Amino acid sequence: MKLIKIALFENNEDYMKELKDYFAQAEGFEVCAESPNGNTALELLKKSVPDVAVVDLVLAGLDGFGVLDYIKANMPECLAIAIGGFTDDKIVDKAIEHGALYYLAKPVKPETLMDRISELSSGKTVSYAKVAETVRDKRKTVSLDEKISNIFITIGIPPHIKGFSYLREGIKMAVADTNIINKVTKELYPQIGVKFNTSASKVERAIRHAIEVAWNRGRTDAISSIFGARVYIGNERPTNSEFIALVADKLILESFE
Repeated sequence: MKLIKIALFENNEDYMKELKDYFAQAEGFEVCAESPNGNTALELLKKSVPDVAVVDLVLAGLDGFGVLDYIKANMPECLAIAIGGFTDDKIVDKAIEHGALYYLAKPVKPETLMDRISELSSGKTVSYAKVAETVRDKRKTVSLDEKISNIFITIGIPPHIKGFSYLREGIKMAVADTNIINKVTKELYPQIGVKFNTSASKVERAIRHAIEVAWNRGRTDAISSIFGARVYIGNERPTNSEFIALVADKLILESFE
């Protein structure tokens, strides 16, 4: 099996280390270069000649678009995947125009990134026009996940804690069926537990912890912008069901705009 050489150019060094550690454990992959700086990325690309480059659009020095331009012009055999915290159509289209074969909105799980790399490295020919179309189609199916994740990141819920995924799943369930908010203990927690192979009580605690983390960070302006007139201050914070209902209501209302 051919070893796939990967270059990681990511602004968040903790996340870059997480990706590097993940691929170090995966068979058939090798991280051959890494940097949070776009200028350094160009030097490393020349030296390491990776099969795949994962490029954050926000880098120190030269930005991710500049790195993508270099790859497209000088290393057409290198497959480029762009990642970033943007969900705006113009940014996604721009990333594709600059040579990205995929755009993945953060937070991106390492296993998801590995799946995309495996797809691109499978030897299939890919046209940029077709990829752009595919990306747009994929974004339609994951747009709710992206919107929820962006809300969490804005108010300070970090993606690495378990409550992040549990809470996101609970909100998606509430958007699909608003009545489930009245059955949080009997249905919502147990269903999330089944999906993530854990107990309902651990789901409840992890979600409560995620909300506590956000409120302890004190991003009052961000929280107020999400929840509008209902502002939680000091030690006051919403219960799990209140938080899920608030975010679900916001997303439902936005879908009618």
